[in-house]
Amino acid sequence: MGINMRLDKYLKVSRLIKRRPVANEACDAGRITVNGKVAKASLNVKEGDVIEISFGDKLVKVEVLSIQETYNKEEAKELYKVL
Repeated sequence: MGINMRLDKYLKVSRLIKRRPVANEACDAGRITVNGKVAKASLNVKEGDVIEISFGDKLVKVEVLSIQETYNKEEAKELYKVL
């Protein structure tokens, strides 16, 4: 498909992080990696990318399955797969 979306927006859209400013802060603090590299909020993510987010001592690792501009709460979980 070739659709890209900024990392901070994807985290919000997929509801992995509830608000975009929080996603930005997590990126700035180096708590988010994409494909093993520390990622900036402006990084474009695409299908197949692996995102790791550390919330304190908890690590969440997901694979991007789909990128959509519009979504509803139920569809948000279908945008990624927990690894």
